Amino acid sequence: MNKLSSYAILFLALFSFTNCSNRISNPPLVINEVLVINEENFVDDYGRRSGWIEIFNNTAKTQDIGGYYLTNDKSDPKKYPIPKGDVLTKIAPHHHVLFWANNKPYQGTFHISFELDPDRENYIALFNESGEKMIDEVTIPNGQLADQSWGYKMDGEKYAQDGTLLLTLLDKVTPSTNNFTLDKNEKVEKFRQNDKFGASMTITSMLVVFGALILLYLVFRTSGKVSSKLKQKKGERLSISKEGVTTSSGPISGEVLTAIFMALHEDQNEIHDFENTTLTFSSVNKNYSPWNSKIYGLRELPRR
Repeated sequence: MNKLSSYAILFLALFSFTNCSNRISNPPLVINEVLVINEENFVDDYGRRSGWIEIFNNTAKTQDIGGYYLTNDKSDPKKYPIPKGDVLTKIAPHHHVLFWANNKPYQGTFHISFELDPDRENYIALFNESGEKMIDEVTIPNGQLADQSWGYKMDGEKYAQDGTLLLTLLDKVTPSTNNFTLDKNEKVEKFRQNDKFGASMTITSMLVVFGALILLYLVFRTSGKVSSKLKQKKGERLSISKEGVTTSSGPISGEVLTAIFMALHEDQNEIHDFENTTLTFSSVNKNYSPWNSKIYGLRELPRR
């Protein structure tokens, strides 16, 4: 039983590995979309319309296709060598590049040396720099209509999980952009179905506006009360009464007021020798003020 179990597990592992190795994967560079007959579609940099081939970078790194080959002939894989040194041949991750099939390669890097034939099948392939390894290939069926393109609904998804080729006639022609585009917003459509006349949207908007106004009223009212209380507390520290100026520590004496007025007078008349922007007051450590002492108002008799 143990040997049979081990053989069964080994057989299943080999079978799974064989299936994984035989699974067809999407190529790193995909011939993503092809338009054969261009009558009212995209124009090139010369203002001319012609068939075009779109290549998609199916990887997460920049791919430089300079030196690669494009062809429409299996027996001639090097029919059109893509020039090296053009910065536009570096395709960013999950981006596209467009080649014009107008048989005018002298017009630039992206004007290839063959055209697409609307009266037969069109085989297109991309080869590496050696021309020996094929990167991707596609065959566009015969009987194409004007301004209709073939490609893959999702960019770069050439094969399904079971290996089925997903090449199809696309609903939209999308040169140099994603093949899958959203024409409608599902959430908006659902909301439109549930609220045909927009009544709930109107009520919701009004509630939001009035709610914001009420919130602002409460905020300003609270801040006003806090500000008035702070001013009231600050005013209590210094108040003027009939008896004179009082502070939190008690009334200010006349001598101190006199000193303050004299200091201000000196400051305004620029009498200070130093610290012309600073008023300094030092307390006198005496029980009486020398300014109102009577002894300074008496004349002393001359001494014999």
